[in-house]
Amino acid sequence: MSRPTHHRSLATVAACAAHALLGLGIAAIVSTVAAPRAHAQDYPARPITMVIPFPVGGSTDVLGRMLAASMSRSLQQQVVVENTGGAGGTVGAARVARARADGYTVLFHNMAHATAPALYRTLPYDPAGAFEPVGLVADVPMILVARKNFPARDFKELQSYARTSPDKINFANAGIGATSHLCGMLLMSAMQTDLTTVPFKGTGPALNDLIGGQVDLLCDQPASTAGHIAAGAIRALAVAHRTRLPSLPDVPTFDESGLKSFELSVWHGLYAPKGTPRAAVDRLAQALREALRDPPLVQRFNTLGAQPVDAERATPEALRAHLRADLDKWAPVIKRAGVYAD
Repeated sequence: MSRPTHHRSLATVAACAAHALLGLGIAAIVSTVAAPRAHAQDYPARPITMVIPFPVGGSTDVLGRMLAASMSRSLQQQVVVENTGGAGGTVGAARVARARADGYTVLFHNMAHATAPALYRTLPYDPAGAFEPVGLVADVPMILVARKNFPARDFKELQSYARTSPDKINFANAGIGATSHLCGMLLMSAMQTDLTTVPFKGTGPALNDLIGGQVDLLCDQPASTAGHIAAGAIRALAVAHRTRLPSLPDVPTFDESGLKSFELSVWHGLYAPKGTPRAAVDRLAQALREALRDPPLVQRFNTLGAQPVDAERATPEALRAHLRADLDKWAPVIKRAGVYAD
């Protein structure tokens, strides 16, 4: 009678073993499914690097640092700014395109992100395909400024001076392909005047030479120029917006100055590397929207002439559509101008 009892024991052991293995398999599946959810709940667990693809002191740098500080409070993790300038913003953008797609490296870039493919024949990344859009941030009208002792005191005088002495005027920009370069190119086309262009490695160095009197003109954003205008270090000639800016009420528009319908605003956006988990992108977008509702940030943006976007535009979908539209918009303009950066 012992043998049947022995067989029942083996069968029981085998059943228990099978049950245990099945339990382990289910546990492994549950663990695998739960992992992204746990990551989403824990994110961010360490500081985030915000790459600004321009040197310290420029307009995009100023706005990006304000945004990083506000997002740090929302995310409860430090957003650390790192400036990686060069080649009209493409060096920094390429760095983020190659970064690990884990939500801990983001790119704060301006409109130049959409013009780069038309300007650079060997661009090492695809602006639309190499990134996960997080959201639009702000629109900033461009402003034309001159060294404080420039002979022309306003834009009308500049037009007269440029017609008679174009070879005596040089036009600084933050680098080939930068928004200041595009603004200058469009402005010279509208004026039907060719001036000598002087490219720098960023707005900061260009502004330093404008303040020092080494260059004559610069077309840039109020975020970097407003303080110098108020201090009398440089002179504002006209703003490329349909109305005067509340932060610079004494500066006329180009339309008021005789150049009709010349308007140009620079938009800014936040991106993560392609493949970043959607949960991380959504958390970043949430923090972005919270930052753009932060009264101190809104006030500081407005003081610098920057207009924060509304909540509907501070989304991945809105930035993706806006980027695609601007890629299509600028490509033929730059091609007709015959301007290339390499």
